[in-house]
Amino acid sequence: MKLPLISVIVPIYKVEPYFNKCISSIVNQTYTNLEIILVDDGSPDQCPQMCDAWAEKDARIRVIHQKNQGSGTARNIGLDAAKGEVIAFVDSDDYIAPDMYMHLSTLLEQGADIAECNYIEVTADDAVFGQKYETCFYTTQEAMKEHIHDRIFRQLIWNKVYRRKLIENVRFPNGKKIDDEFFTYKVLGNAKVLAHSSKICYAYRQQMDSIMHVISETNRLQAVEAKVQRHAYIKENFPMLENLSAKDLWFTCIYQGQMALRKSSPDTVKIVMTYLEKVLLENSVDTRGCGIKEKLWLVLAENNMHATCRVRNILGIGL
Repeated sequence: MKLPLISVIVPIYKVEPYFNKCISSIVNQTYTNLEIILVDDGSPDQCPQMCDAWAEKDARIRVIHQKNQGSGTARNIGLDAAKGEVIAFVDSDDYIAPDMYMHLSTLLEQGADIAECNYIEVTADDAVFGQKYETCFYTTQEAMKEHIHDRIFRQLIWNKVYRRKLIENVRFPNGKKIDDEFFTYKVLGNAKVLAHSSKICYAYRQQMDSIMHVISETNRLQAVEAKVQRHAYIKENFPMLENLSAKDLWFTCIYQGQMALRKSSPDTVKIVMTYLEKVLLENSVDTRGCGIKEKLWLVLAENNMHATCRVRNILGIGL
C-alpha cells in the first residue's frame, strides 16, 4: 500500500547555525514519501542560499522565498502550496527523530485524524529519542479537555501530524508572535479521533530569544487574546467544557498580570490591568466545584485584579 504524502512545512528565519541539522533530520526520515516545503521568510543570513542548496540535493524539497512577514504568514504560504494528504510542521532550529513520521503515520492508519508524539527540550544536538512508549486514542471532547488542562494536545504545532481536511479552512493569524495559540484549538476541534504517543520524537531547541521564552507586553496580551478567542469557540462547540475553559482563561489573566507587575513599567501595568479586568468582566466563571485555593484566587481577582497579582508575586505563587 502506498504511503500518503506528508507535506512538512518549515518556516525559516535567522537559524543558520541550526539549519542543516534540522533539514538533515527531515530528509533522513525512514518515512520517505515527503514533500518538504522550506519557506524562507526573508532571512538576512545565509539561510536562503542554504535552502536552495538543499533543494538541489533532494527533489522532495521545494523552496519559497518571500519578504519577511512573520512565521504565521510563512506557514500559511506553505499550507497554500502543500500537496500532501497529511500536514506537518517543523521549526527550523529544531530537529526530529529518524522514525518520527513513520511512527505517527501508523497512528493515522489506525484511524486518528491527528497524531502527536512527545518532545524533549534541548540546548545542543544531543537529544535522546524514546523507544518505549504508550499510545492512547481520544475523542474530540476528551482531547479538548486535555488541551485546556495543557497536559497533552497542547498548542504546540510541531509534534503533530494532521489530516489535510482538518486544516482546509484554518490558517494562522498574520502578525501574531504566538500564532500557534490561535490555530491549534480549531484544528483539534475539527478532528474526530486523536492519538497521543508518549514516544519522544521531537527535539525542541531552547533559545532565550525564542517566542516561548521572550516575555513582552505584546506576547502577554496576545496570549490572553488567544485564550479569549478559544473560550468563545469552546462555549459554542463544547458547552460541557465552558467553565473549565473560563477558569483557565481567568488564571491566564492572573498569570499575565503577575508577569506585567514583575517586568513592565507602571504605565504599562495600568494598561495591561485595565485590559485584563475587562476580559474577566466579559467572561464569567462559576467557582462552584473549584478547590478552596482556586476559588480564593478567582474571587480575589474578581474584586481586585491588581492586588491579587501583587500578593501572588509576593508569595511566589504561579511564577
